[in-house]
Amino acid sequence: MIRLASFSATLDHISASVGKYVCWLSLLMVLLQFMLVVARYVFGIGAIAMQETIIYCFGLLFLLGAADTLRRGGHVRVDIFYARGSAKIKAVIDLLGTLFFLIPVCVGIFLLSWSYVAGSWHILEGSRESTGLPFLYLLKSMLLLFCVMMTLQGISTIFRSLVILFSSGAHSAIPPKPGASA
Repeated sequence: MIRLASFSATLDHISASVGKYVCWLSLLMVLLQFMLVVARYVFGIGAIAMQETIIYCFGLLFLLGAADTLRRGGHVRVDIFYARGSAKIKAVIDLLGTLFFLIPVCVGIFLLSWSYVAGSWHILEGSRESTGLPFLYLLKSMLLLFCVMMTLQGISTIFRSLVILFSSGAHSAIPPKPGASA
């Protein structure tokens, strides 16, 4: 159980580290949008590359921040059983939800996105606009990274749930998810 707890903590650390840096994209988006509005309405200047940068930031924030949100327990779930359940009931719900919903959906998205991303890399796809960003293939690649990160965080959830379910005492080998009540 200690090994499962340690591996879960390592996977949690990866998600937390990525989330810590990706969250700054929200501030960047606000600043870029402000500059874009000022440039357009005060100076009459349009900037397609800046508009696309905001879209890229949003995509990265969503795709790369999702695993940290899962780690924190921030994704939507049916709370009718979960909210009032004991730590073991919550662990069972997390375990089953991860095994039967999260991981299969991530694998499906990964498999369905593979040819889409590969085709984009094959032509080094860029913006349809002449002054846009030439890195659309990199943004599309984040779909695959999203699936990998969510699956890794799902594995962490599975291990954490197993530790809680098979721990004999009141205290488990690893703490519950941040924000989760025991």
